[in-house]
Amino acid sequence: MLERKTPLEAELEKIKKQEDLYIKKHTDTSNSKLNQLLENKVPEKLQETLNAAFCKAFFLIFEKGTGIIEKTYKKEKLETDFKINMYTATLKRNRKALKIFSKKASGAANVNLVLCGVSGVGLGVLGIGIPDIALFTGLLLKSLYEMSLHYGFNYEDTKERQFILLLIQGALSHNEEFLQIDREINLYTQTGNFSAEPDIDSCITNTASCLSRELLYMKFLQGIPIIGAFGGAFDAIYMKRVNKFAELKYRRRFLLEQLKNQ
Repeated sequence: MLERKTPLEAELEKIKKQEDLYIKKHTDTSNSKLNQLLENKVPEKLQETLNAAFCKAFFLIFEKGTGIIEKTYKKEKLETDFKINMYTATLKRNRKALKIFSKKASGAANVNLVLCGVSGVGLGVLGIGIPDIALFTGLLLKSLYEMSLHYGFNYEDTKERQFILLLIQGALSHNEEFLQIDREINLYTQTGNFSAEPDIDSCITNTASCLSRELLYMKFLQGIPIIGAFGGAFDAIYMKRVNKFAELKYRRRFLLEQLKNQ
């Protein structure tokens, strides 16, 4: 007779299937028709400007802005809720109790998605593109910070910051670049270490490059009053991509941690 899987094993198998499906869908590097249309209209130095703006936003938030972001949610309550949910999961030992963590994380992510969409569209109507980057970066990190707390992880040390930045890179990368980042993320979820000592400065630079590359055309549109609302709406679309990938990885990491502690 086949040995019945434990709830943890069953959830890990489900995550593995979801990750495999995600990888299959993450190999399309073709430009959209809109991007092709805008390709010759975007100023040559815009990507360089975007890249510098994203770098500045990440450095500023990591150095001085985390406390400001934490004022937008109740960190202590989220930490307490995690402990309560963990106690319930330990007692019940079923899949329903395990799923409460992803349910809470997804709920918070959806709220941040709405905030991101409203701010992006609102600033787009006014033709504000580049100045929106600091706000978009702050909301993106807010979403990932809250997600980490829902799964019981602390986002304040250097390794954890690198993990968060790799999540953003992975969600916005394709093909071999994506697979390489995915392997590095999986190594950290399994061992708690990266293949090399964390280099947060380089990781910030690489993350900024990914964001500036992916958002180039939409930020160009967002800088045009009225029709910029369309470009601004893509803030939420890209945040959704990051949230989806991050939720898979945080859930996988959480389940592996529970398996180790059995």
